[in-house]
Amino acid sequence: MNTRTSLSVSGLDDVCFADTRLSDVDGEKGRLVIAGRDVESPGDRTSFESFATALWNAGSPLSPARLADVSAQIAAGRMAAFEQLETMASALALTNGMAAVRSALSMLDETFEDPARITGAAAVFAAAWARRRAGLPAVAPDPTLGHSADLLRMLRGAPATVAEAEGLDAYLRTVSDHGMNASTFTARVVASTAADLRCAVAAAMGALEGPLHGGAPGPVLDMLDAIRSEDRAATWLEAELAAGRRIMGMGHRIYRVRDPRAAVFERAIEALANAGHRTERLALARAVERAAEGVLRARHPSRPLHANVEFYTAVLLDTLGVDRGAFTVLFATGRIAGWCAHVHEQRAHGRLVRPASRYVGDRAPSNENGDRAPSNENGDRAPSA
Repeated sequence: MNTRTSLSVSGLDDVCFADTRLSDVDGEKGRLVIAGRDVESPGDRTSFESFATALWNAGSPLSPARLADVSAQIAAGRMAAFEQLETMASALALTNGMAAVRSALSMLDETFEDPARITGAAAVFAAAWARRRAGLPAVAPDPTLGHSADLLRMLRGAPATVAEAEGLDAYLRTVSDHGMNASTFTARVVASTAADLRCAVAAAMGALEGPLHGGAPGPVLDMLDAIRSEDRAATWLEAELAAGRRIMGMGHRIYRVRDPRAAVFERAIEALANAGHRTERLALARAVERAAEGVLRARHPSRPLHANVEFYTAVLLDTLGVDRGAFTVLFATGRIAGWCAHVHEQRAHGRLVRPASRYVGDRAPSNENGDRAPSNENGDRAPSA
């Protein structure tokens, strides 16, 4: 007789899987803490490398030497990955960017079994795929540049300004981790089997490829392009809802208030505007957000639906000159830092993930003695996988 507790939770909502020092998501208050830092802290200009190092050190104090070493290793990962682009040609020829980068990462050898090097490699593959998609050659990395500045340069083929590099830093560090989401959980499950880091990261990217998790910030721009002006926002949004379509960039499974990441990206766009960059979509986005909250509240008064991470991601990345088709792969280049940190934490403190399930199907017939029929001709049962 099966004596396991037969509690079944669809979607594992509110089931605590692990203790972690990496990030905390408070959906009721709209607060996100990563590696002990509140992502909404005003004036934060921390580099992505510093944020990633904090994640990989699981909150331990960071020395300048450690940060310099990680920065150098990320740059070395970019250089080493670029040298292997020719062997990755078949992977990067795939039309799906997530599948392309995931396939390329899975082809790396054991010299990339390091968070910094695989993070650098992901940026190179994402940029090379985006360039190939546009019919352009890949741009070689520059190890003397910071990661965000070099990633923008590899994507666009032109140097990034200081303000642009800071804008991408804000984006990458803010998306670097977000609790026990589907892709992070996938990375930890794979890590729990003692698989290598590359396998865990590739599996996480596979989970992120699904539209219910990876999201679609690109269609937010399509929405803004369709609305065109602030005075058309409410009418356009109401027509979308009446047609049974959802409003892109609004609502989140966890947050009951505005996604704190939206505020970070909104401020980053403002900083770009103050530095002289064109940000003409910001005013329209704010108007559409206000209108969307109003029409959603009227239609679903009991459901708190507010701007999520996708809403201002689209505007920020567009302002930085990133093609909307590359938005999801760029997200992955930031989230990879969190995946690597969770793999390390799972290896250090976790065990093989093997949850139970409750069988609700038909039962095999019993023999005349009331015993189950043996599973093979010797009466042995195969070990459980």
